[in-house]
Amino acid sequence: MFDTVLVANRGEIAVRVIRTLRTLGVRSVAVFSDADADTRHVREADTAVRLGPAPAAESYLSVERLLEAAGRTGAQAVHPGYGFLAENAAFARACVDAGLVFVGPPADAISLMGDKIRAKETVKAAGVPVVPGGRDPELAEAARELGAPVLLKPSAGGGGKGMRLVRDLATLEEEIAAARREARASFGDDTLLVERWVERPRHIEIQVLADAHGNVVHLGERECSLQRRHQKLIEEAPSVLLDESTRAAMGEAAVQAARSCGYEGAGTVEFIVPGGDPSSYHFMEMNTRLQVEHPVTELVTGLDLVEWQLRVAAGEALSFGQEEVRLTGHAVEARICAETVSVRAGARGFLPSGGTVLALHEPSGDGVRTDSGLSEGTEVGSLYDPMLSKVIAYGPDRATALRKLRAALAETVTLGVPTNAGFLRRLLAHPAVVAGELDTGLVERDVDALVSDGVPEEVYEAAAAVRLEALRPKATVGGWTDPFSVPSGWRLGGTPKPPAFWLRVQDPVEYVPRGTHTVTETHVSVVLDGVRHTFHRAADWLGREGDAWQVRDHDPVAASLTGAARSGADPLTAPMPGTVTVVKVAVGDEVAAGQSLLVVEAMKMEHVVAAPHAGIVAELDVTPGTTVAMDQVLAVIIPAELLAEPLATSLAEEEK
Repeated sequence: MFDTVLVANRGEIAVRVIRTLRTLGVRSVAVFSDADADTRHVREADTAVRLGPAPAAESYLSVERLLEAAGRTGAQAVHPGYGFLAENAAFARACVDAGLVFVGPPADAISLMGDKIRAKETVKAAGVPVVPGGRDPELAEAARELGAPVLLKPSAGGGGKGMRLVRDLATLEEEIAAARREARASFGDDTLLVERWVERPRHIEIQVLADAHGNVVHLGERECSLQRRHQKLIEEAPSVLLDESTRAAMGEAAVQAARSCGYEGAGTVEFIVPGGDPSSYHFMEMNTRLQVEHPVTELVTGLDLVEWQLRVAAGEALSFGQEEVRLTGHAVEARICAETVSVRAGARGFLPSGGTVLALHEPSGDGVRTDSGLSEGTEVGSLYDPMLSKVIAYGPDRATALRKLRAALAETVTLGVPTNAGFLRRLLAHPAVVAGELDTGLVERDVDALVSDGVPEEVYEAAAAVRLEALRPKATVGGWTDPFSVPSGWRLGGTPKPPAFWLRVQDPVEYVPRGTHTVTETHVSVVLDGVRHTFHRAADWLGREGDAWQVRDHDPVAASLTGAARSGADPLTAPMPGTVTVVKVAVGDEVAAGQSLLVVEAMKMEHVVAAPHAGIVAELDVTPGTTVAMDQVLAVIIPAELLAEPLATSLAEEEK
């Protein structure tokens, strides 16, 4: 076994790898960008090395700096985690050339399986069934031969980035162009392939483990069908869809796929499976790294996959065979991401978020595990992947595991950074999910029922209670309190008028508290209509059962005095913290309702900001490359019906 291992990653996966290194008595070396100097993975490692500025290209993606850090700290091996350089064959070769062990498969295996086109050809030759499809340069022709619907996929990467489902071939060229753009931005390669789309498919993957001595085993399957925009949300092991014979057949196909590329270490073979005919499974791709969802396999097999990655990399043989692998009980995982979840957020309810973690509670206990890179004070920005942590529950059966996970998500508190924890809790209670009737389109079909709109009254009541408490005068010496300073609404010779507060979560609301309450530094409880509601609190944030609300004060007088309000103009604000990448208009331009005006990008996700109505661009505050905060004003549009011809003309002249 190694003495020192450098972890070439950040966040929760770096913390996860460091935990196993500590268990094995191996010295851990963390690396960090300037933005991550005080993060949890840096504090938990035995030593840490600064890589450089925050952009990934100058830190976590810099092969030169990573190898230098390994050399400076005496590391013998490099664990890449997932993301960044984990599936980069050039990095794996560079490690070997530098005399380091890459904790992962050989570079040739990464290269082969990283090219989805070559991967399909290779496993097909090994007898593994593959999805019918085509590739560049005859991509459009192949798509038309397959017939709609078809799925466009980048050849060079995964994680859902650049994938496009095309149901109308009239939009094929437009979708191909968009997929190429996203693939180029995400992977530096815009090569695409096209596959026949399987209606209501299930996404099932097989975990494999191989050593350098010719031993290859599979560790059962994971069901990953609950997705949004091709991004996994919930994963579980085992799948309720498979019987023992299908599980064995898919497992053997995964083993053959691993053997076909000379695989070593932990890897995952992904299959698309028709829900109505599980025996008709087809190979999609192989992920040549540890998967985000590996904990569910660990819980049902009792194996530490990171430990076995390290042991295999150190030259050890597997100490067990296929017949010794047993799946016991059931495990389910939920991915906690920095997201604003609301029907008003756009992208059908989801946008990347950010902020500072002001209060944090992560569940643990019997059958509950949290893998996280968070701590209070962590700054969550738009530079890196939005996944913050994972909550995993284990039970003797699926119903118990689901119940434990729902309860664990209800305990999860991440105030200061909007997350999807409450949404995931509602998803896990969906009747189809409870029944195990899953497919990759379920979330998109039922998203409106899962995304909450509106703010419960008790949220405003709790926010008002906090403000009332702040107004209460402190007792003077002797315990005397001036009765005129108590915010009771008492008036001389008149009916008491309780104080009202202007509050804003979405739209401004004038709220008069009407319940009883108890306020502490960390919690607030209110009783409305005989029902007690308890919230966690920090600054202007309130949270309960996985949901959180930022309740701001609102000044209606100040708002009415803004230039936009006086002219009847509508300010367009940033829907998420990020970077403006495209500006399509100028001051004075006439725009139509729904016209695309700007594009904001965060965490490799694009969001189009469109005109809410026809009008004139009266103000434009950003240019391509501008970094923007959540709710920052980007532009101001004056509605067409409010415009006089002289005003429109003067705006255009002013711009000239």
